[in-house]
Amino acid sequence: MPHTAPAGAPASVLRDLAQFRYRLRLFLRFSERAARAAGVTPLQHQLMLGVAGFTGRGWATIGELTECLQERHNAVVALVTRAVSAGLVRKRRDPADRRVVRVELTARGRRVLLRLAHRHREELARFPRGGLLPSAGRRGAR
Repeated sequence: MPHTAPAGAPASVLRDLAQFRYRLRLFLRFSERAARAAGVTPLQHQLMLGVAGFTGRGWATIGELTECLQERHNAVVALVTRAVSAGLVRKRRDPADRRVVRVELTARGRRVLLRLAHRHREELARFPRGGLLPSAGRRGAR
């Protein structure tokens, strides 16, 4: 009996979406555990990654981090405050515009983030050739 899917959605699309969600969840679970093993919370890891990479400048504003983390402004302010206390990030006024506050990694934050980035790259390399996207690994394989 052939597999059926809801009207308008081929079974292969639903299978790919289900596999993507599964692989994504596996990766996120790995990431959460790796962060804790490195002595930071998963949110602190995401914050440091956002600070270092979201804008491409190596620093970010609270507003940019709010977008990156998809969190409320006051939640990001509290997260940054805790990360400052933990010695992972620092806040500095932008020299070109004193109204802007930059969130930057500290040396400790950079070390932790680089270790985590290395572990995450290794984990991603363990995924099938297509990475998190299931159909990408099947293209041309048949």
